[in-house]
Amino acid sequence: MKESRPSTTFRGLPLTPEQDSEIRHYIHTRERSGAPWDTPELAAMLADMLDPPELAVEERKSIDDCTRTEHATALSGADTDAVPSDAGQRGA
Repeated sequence: MKESRPSTTFRGLPLTPEQDSEIRHYIHTRERSGAPWDTPELAAMLADMLDPPELAVEERKSIDDCTRTEHATALSGADTDAVPSDAGQRGA
């Protein structure tokens, strides 16, 4: 993956490669449709990327709890989906 540096990102901003790609895709889409790309919407996207809103403590806890539950479910599902090592062998 290409390293993202201020000299290689949109207007020299400290963006991650994913953020830079999202911005460039937005601009490309706008240019293809003949619409202006330097819009308040783009400014808002950049503002969110550079200074994301903080999550409230309750929201962060809820997200963490949900993630833990999904992870536990995925792990327990992986155990039940495992194929026995002797599967497919014929008895003698």
